[in-house]
Amino acid sequence: MILHTDLPTRAQLSRLLVARDPASVSIYLPTEPASRGDAERIELKNLAAEASRQLEQAGAGRRAIAAIDEELADLHDDELWRYLARSLAVLVTPTSLTTFRLANRLVAIVEVSDRFHLKPLLRAATFPQTAFVLALSQGSVRLLEIAPDLEPARVDVPELPTDVASAAGKASIRDRAPSRKVQGSEGQKVRMRQYARRVDQALRPLLSGLDLPLILAAADPIDSIYRSVNSYPHLVEATIAGNPDDASEGELAARARGVLDELYAAELAGIHDLYALRASQGRASSDVADVARAATFGLVDTVLVDMDQTLPGFIDEETGAVTFDESDDAVNYGVVDEIARRAWVNGGRVLAVRASDIPGGAPVAAVLRYAP
Repeated sequence: MILHTDLPTRAQLSRLLVARDPASVSIYLPTEPASRGDAERIELKNLAAEASRQLEQAGAGRRAIAAIDEELADLHDDELWRYLARSLAVLVTPTSLTTFRLANRLVAIVEVSDRFHLKPLLRAATFPQTAFVLALSQGSVRLLEIAPDLEPARVDVPELPTDVASAAGKASIRDRAPSRKVQGSEGQKVRMRQYARRVDQALRPLLSGLDLPLILAAADPIDSIYRSVNSYPHLVEATIAGNPDDASEGELAARARGVLDELYAAELAGIHDLYALRASQGRASSDVADVARAATFGLVDTVLVDMDQTLPGFIDEETGAVTFDESDDAVNYGVVDEIARRAWVNGGRVLAVRASDIPGGAPVAAVLRYAP
């Protein structure tokens, strides 16, 4: 199966956040999953032309601009246009090109600087709205991928067992066991645990390195048994209760989206409560200049950044002092983006959110590790 989304991992984001090239181009454009990509290719061509104009204005060399134009031209023949999601991110330099298909819808933008514009990617990583659903019962197992505005897609998992009995090599887990061997309800739980371990082992190659939530749809006792052997660190605490055999894939996807909404709402509420507490202790700020200094010196524990707002300017590498610019061009970069980058590389947690999700509606709000 070809996944419709390929969200950045933390390792990929870390690499992109520290990348530097005088000609770094970041392009984001909305896409339609059902589209053949024709309109999106035209939009990409227009955004690429704007990138070239900004590069020329900034004094980039002809060779660098030509190399970027060539990278973007090659992208028009890529197979990714056959499997679009809600947005496409294109990050390109004269020597590299990286793309991500994102589940959340973004506005079309092009940014040119000496570093990539990554707030939209941080948003995708913050609240991906994409998840896996493991529908697990004694008689069947399915893994589904869900994303906004898309039908759930069943994922083919090699070596995934089909049911408890086949995983145990039995015709039925209720068959009589020889003397001195587990049987009855105790024996059934042993078989279910063997089954759950085999499911977990089959999922490991697929889920390895991913940060996406895994939502379990199961009834007890298989629910608690699977959780006791699960090795994937992003298994969601909430369960889609009931026998998943009685639910269609569409019903499972709808309930999973509800689980995600509750998960993210609770996460934001917890951060807001923490911000209010730390503010009373002098360990929180929504002042851009103060947060920039804190991020520079590694004081930021958690920062909320406005994913839609761009504040052109610079942050001093040594002091963290902010210099704002009147316009956004290829010479400066987004101050809020740079705050996010510095907090990230210093081990802070970065969440790209809407303005309404930030205390006081400021472009940034940070919880500090200790008072400055």
